[in-house]
Amino acid sequence: MRKLLITLMAAATLALAACAAPAPTHTANDAKGAIAAAEHQAKRAAKKSYEWRDTGKIIKKAKKALKAGNFDKAVKLANKAKAQGTMALQQYQQQKNATGPRMN
Repeated sequence: MRKLLITLMAAATLALAACAAPAPTHTANDAKGAIAAAEHQAKRAAKKSYEWRDTGKIIKKAKKALKAGNFDKAVKLANKAKAQGTMALQQYQQQKNATGPRMN
């Protein structure tokens, strides 16, 4: 009976440990670097007048998450904003020589 109780307690402890929140994987410096990269990409897109509508909003949210100490969320948001800046520049390259609709 005692062995069964010990086994059940060990299983319960392992189950609770598995449900615990994962440890943060990013640091404040990671978040700051990701935000800086996102801002740089957004500025490049803005110079071409191709910055996407939500990119700046996402960067603000990343800064807010950084300030709150949620570094993983800050990095995730900053990477999303950087990707938007990159896609905006790709869109600019694809459309810079586009002409209007053809009239037949």
